[in-house]
Amino acid sequence: MIFSEVWADSLFITACVIIGLWVILKIAQIWAKSIYNGWLNNPSTPLDVDSFVDTLKNPPKYLKITFLQKMSVGDRKPSDETVSLASAESHHVPGLQVTERATARPDSKLELSPNASPLTVNPEKPDPLVIGTIRMGFGHHRIAYAACSWAMHADEDLPTAAASTDRTTYFHDLLNIDSPEADLIKATDAVYSKMSRITSNMGGVVEQLWGKAMLSGDGDALRISGLTAVHLRPLFKGLPLDTPIIATHCYVALAAVACGFTNVINLVIDNHAQWFVVVPGCLNLVQGPVNYQNFLKMGVKPENIRLAGHWIPRDLVLNIPADCARRVERAKSPEFKPRRILIPVGGAGAQRKFIVKFVRSLSPLVKAKKVQLFLNAGDHVHMKAAFKGVLSEIGLDGQYDTVSTTQGVRDFRDRLLNGEEPNTSVTLFSFEDYFPAVATTDILSRVADILACKPSELAFYPVPKLMIRRVGDHEQYSALRAAELGDGTLEAREIEDCNRYMDLFVNGSDLLEQMNNSIIENNTKGIYDGCKNAVKISLERSQATKVNLLA
Repeated sequence: MIFSEVWADSLFITACVIIGLWVILKIAQIWAKSIYNGWLNNPSTPLDVDSFVDTLKNPPKYLKITFLQKMSVGDRKPSDETVSLASAESHHVPGLQVTERATARPDSKLELSPNASPLTVNPEKPDPLVIGTIRMGFGHHRIAYAACSWAMHADEDLPTAAASTDRTTYFHDLLNIDSPEADLIKATDAVYSKMSRITSNMGGVVEQLWGKAMLSGDGDALRISGLTAVHLRPLFKGLPLDTPIIATHCYVALAAVACGFTNVINLVIDNHAQWFVVVPGCLNLVQGPVNYQNFLKMGVKPENIRLAGHWIPRDLVLNIPADCARRVERAKSPEFKPRRILIPVGGAGAQRKFIVKFVRSLSPLVKAKKVQLFLNAGDHVHMKAAFKGVLSEIGLDGQYDTVSTTQGVRDFRDRLLNGEEPNTSVTLFSFEDYFPAVATTDILSRVADILACKPSELAFYPVPKLMIRRVGDHEQYSALRAAELGDGTLEAREIEDCNRYMDLFVNGSDLLEQMNNSIIENNTKGIYDGCKNAVKISLERSQATKVNLLA
């Protein structure tokens, strides 16, 4: 009897706890929903993520959204102020205008460009092209510079009814605008970059968990991105709403749509369809047909998405025939030519351990004069130290050249284009500035026989590629894209896999010939014309709007 009473009391208490927890959960869900709706309405913007992802198929998880958004921005309120913009000519790309803050931010230590002038759009001149990006890693910046390379030649390459030599291209990096909004982005990027480095170097279960997280860009991830992007509107509000915007980061496109811009194009990254890389209220352009199909299957409307091609710089595309022919000639030369391997490091600085192991494994080939290494440490001090350390370990200390300026990189490339060889079997490229860190890989791709890189944005480049170990699981699909096009290998996740591919590259010409021939064929189909097409579509949409207004 006593046992039965105790058992009954235990069941009653357990039931009360369960009911209490259920009630707390329901109250928390109601509270989270009210918070979410409050964020959507204060301020109310044209950005409508819920309709885009279809709440019936992808209902919002209010607690998840509220928790993650508060973790991201805290209690920060979106500002309705306008950050006045100025622009100055790029120190690195002649003719390109780089945006910045027009007036100094109070208490800021950052100096404004002395030759900057207020950014004003003259309605009597051709529409400018604004290439919007965020310097988060190298990928988004690399794609933005690729788009700029085509935008600056838009009227030369793509004659239109609005053709003009007086069109301005603006490089609008939100992190370059000294502002509280830029501070918000920096805080977000710092967390991502740190996690990428830690998980990549730890490997194992930790790396697997991070990789899976990179595949979870669901409707809620887009909702959170949209809520964050609303905070970035002050960085766009000084521009006319019909200004063409080509975005290489979803935050840029989301913020532009939230402001009410009418001609926004979002260049979708990667080759894996996820909600958080596409943007409502604009035209999303993708690089490959599988990604295009998967977005349609997810529910993205045809009018919001289009297949464009790969995001590649103009110089690389225009020189595909000559560069591929030169690589094939080197590969087939009766007198063996060392294979030139370009190994860049990503913007987050991850992969240190794997790349060091890879360089160490190439030591016999380097010493046998069968391989030349172009090591791009970017602006990462830790990667420069890692490269120097492994080179010393394999007995090459003091036997390599170092290049530390953009002009030095260009001079190095030009010597190789003229038929010369590098002074040493290993060349280390290392910089203090961000731009050459990004640009070096693009510049050297023309003279590299093989680009050995993780399957990031570089997986789409028209260069024979050895796809090494990924950082996030979403990148595996980019490696598949390269392999199916014939211009890259499948992902080599282990050093043994890399060495097997290197054996094929070094001890025969067949694989290099096949990849270069595939690149030439792909080029005839316009596969590498993504940025060219993005600029063309943007100008066509702009011209169509003007015609409609005159009608």
